[in-house]
This record gives sequence, structure tokens and C-alpha cells, in this order.
Amino acid sequence: MSDSQQQILAALRKNLPQATTLPDLNQAWTTYENPAEHFTQVLRSVGGEVIDIQNEDHARSELQTLASELQAKKICSLVPLLPMNTFDLAAVTDPHELEDVELAILPGRFGVAENGAIWVAGDDLPHRALLFIAQHVVLVLPRSALVSNMHEAYQRLKWTNNRFGVFVSGPSKTADIEQSLVIGAHGARSMTVFLTSTPGEARAHGE
Repeated sequence: MSDSQQQILAALRKNLPQATTLPDLNQAWTTYENPAEHFTQVLRSVGGEVIDIQNEDHARSELQTLASELQAKKICSLVPLLPMNTFDLAAVTDPHELEDVELAILPGRFGVAENGAIWVAGDDLPHRALLFIAQHVVLVLPRSALVSNMHEAYQRLKWTNNRFGVFVSGPSKTADIEQSLVIGAHGARSMTVFLTSTPGEARAHGE
């Protein structure tokens, strides 16, 4: 380390701000009597869609309908109960090869009612780019995995194995240009959440 670097670090240590007591997080945070209902309202308000899934057949039917409406030809599914792959993802070595994926069906670990966010874990994504590069995304989420607020959500996060994870809420959007909302500016043009309740779908997520 050079003398100038040592001087800079010494100056920083000398002028550290006084320690501040951290706030108590054991508070009466906002909760919802019906987290699924509030989650649905919020996600729709930010451009997403939620479909209540009754069983596996219903999930497959809704997915077929959605794929047909989107005219999706290149499809990737990482949810075992919804096999709809049109190519071999295991054979992909370069994430750039995913640039023309039109529909990706991915598992969500849990959702947050207060902001409509879903936690997607990197361990569930062979290529993390898939979540952002696909034209349209379906996230499959067990209804039992909904929490009311971000404080509850952070208590669910485990950092022992995960190297990557992200909260997503709705499709990509921006209002930077003339404060005009544009959907799909930097990523997925649409996001649909399949909210499931059957044991089969829950097992697919490791719940």
C-alpha cells in the first residue's frame, strides 16, 4: 500500500462518525388479513398479473393459453410440474444464447404483500440472465409462501448457500423520460404470477 493510500485511510479512521444505536426492529409492522388479496392488488397496480391456480391441470391450461396469446415459440420452464421447454437449457453455455427466449417459467421462493415483490433465488436459475432477458416471465409462487411485509421477508432469506437473489415486482418499467411510464424498457415486457395452493406445486419450490 502506498503512502498516499495509508494517509487517506488514516484520515478516514480519524474522522469516523460517532456510533449510533440501531433502531429496534421488533415493532408492529403492517400486516394484512388476506396477504394474497393485497399482493394481487399491488402487483397489478405495477403492471403485473396474478392468476389464482386451483390445481396442476389448471396451471397447465393457463400456461398454454398464455403462450398462445403471446405467440411464444422459444420457451423455457424451470418448474418441473410445468414442462414446456422448446430447447435444451442444459446445453446453453453462453447466456447470450437466451436473447430470443420469449417465455420463461420460473419458481419464486416467497412473495411480499406490501409491495408485490417476489424473491427469486439464484440457486433456481442455471443462468440468472434468464429472469431479465426473456420477453415474458411467469413466476410460480405458493400462496403459503406469502408474507405481509419486507421485515418478514428478510427473516426468510438464507445466505449460507445463495450467491445471488433478487426481489422482482412486475415487468420492467421506467418513467425517466418525460415521466411517461414505459413497460418492458429494460427487461421482461410482462410478468404473470401463478399463485398456487396445491401440495404438488409447493413441493416444486422446495417448500
